[in-house]
Amino acid sequence: MSAPLDSSKLTVTRTTTPSQPKPNDQLVFGQTFTDHMLTVEWTEEKGWANPEIKPYAPLSLDPATIVFHYAFELFEGMKAYRTEDNKITMFRPDMNMKRMNKSAARICLPKFDEEELLKLIGTLIEQDKHLIPVGQGYSLYIRPTMIGTSVGLGVSTPDKALLYVICSPVGPYYKTGFKAVKLEATDYATRAWPGGVGDKKLGANYAPCVLPQLQAAERGYQQNLWLFGPEHNITEVGTMNAFFVFQNLATGKKELVTAPLDGTILEGVTRDSILNLARERLDSNEWDINERYCTITEVAERSKNGELVEAFGSGTAAIVSPIKEIGWKGESINVPLLPGEQSGALTKQIAAWIGDIQYGRQEHKGWSRVVADLK
Repeated sequence: MSAPLDSSKLTVTRTTTPSQPKPNDQLVFGQTFTDHMLTVEWTEEKGWANPEIKPYAPLSLDPATIVFHYAFELFEGMKAYRTEDNKITMFRPDMNMKRMNKSAARICLPKFDEEELLKLIGTLIEQDKHLIPVGQGYSLYIRPTMIGTSVGLGVSTPDKALLYVICSPVGPYYKTGFKAVKLEATDYATRAWPGGVGDKKLGANYAPCVLPQLQAAERGYQQNLWLFGPEHNITEVGTMNAFFVFQNLATGKKELVTAPLDGTILEGVTRDSILNLARERLDSNEWDINERYCTITEVAERSKNGELVEAFGSGTAAIVSPIKEIGWKGESINVPLLPGEQSGALTKQIAAWIGDIQYGRQEHKGWSRVVADLK
């Protein structure tokens, strides 16, 4: 019988040269790493081996390892926060574990006990808790990863795998901070398609999107607004879920819209959090919260009619990223911002709602999992 993932079998080898925290202004997203990493090997024959926490170090892999040739790789992105009452918490990590297992199943990598991995990640964070930065907008970014490690050039189901977790103290994702961005509506390249893996967190989804982003940047845009199909449905923005706010001028009622989870849209944890909070806290007499496709044509027309209120992207790294302009067919669709500010009113409110939960200023539905107490 294959052994399950078992946190009770963990061994910990601590570094003999612990790091000191970097000043916040020196933290570039994803460029600084903590002292320790978690690794767990898996084989089809034996199942999960004993987990190890050990000093952060390079991996050693054969050049014929299957991950290099056929993209057997998945990952997650999650964060831990230093709260104002001196605790370290992870934000909704159960959702990341569920999504990680879905990704693993899709590319024939092993599934795992989600609670056991969360216990192991909690212990990993505990080793380096002194490196988690303090302050609004600062956190510990956590990157669980799984790769196929079978050796050979034939395309086949991996019989060996490695699950590992590394952590990075981070500040705001964008160097410019909380500033609205310009998007290029992109129909010449496609992020995901029906029957594909757009709803899975696979590395193979990301590399093909970099060239269109560079091309958009040459034309003065920070990101792509991904379109799909003959109707030019809006799917995602860059590597984030996309949200739009419209207002029916005849009735005065507003609508918050994001694309539905139809297998092409990533099941974003922040996306789900925004929908939950909006449905709980916005007056249903004044707001509709809908998961439906809107087209770039609808956005353009409603902008001309004065019914486009605001727009933003959402994701773990940036939380919310306000949008100020969309380029489409040689024209600019201007997205309103609050006077003198870098976002719309709802975007600003949502950022505050989520920040209050993540930094421990407010309890909500058990979304924060305590992994260390610094008192």
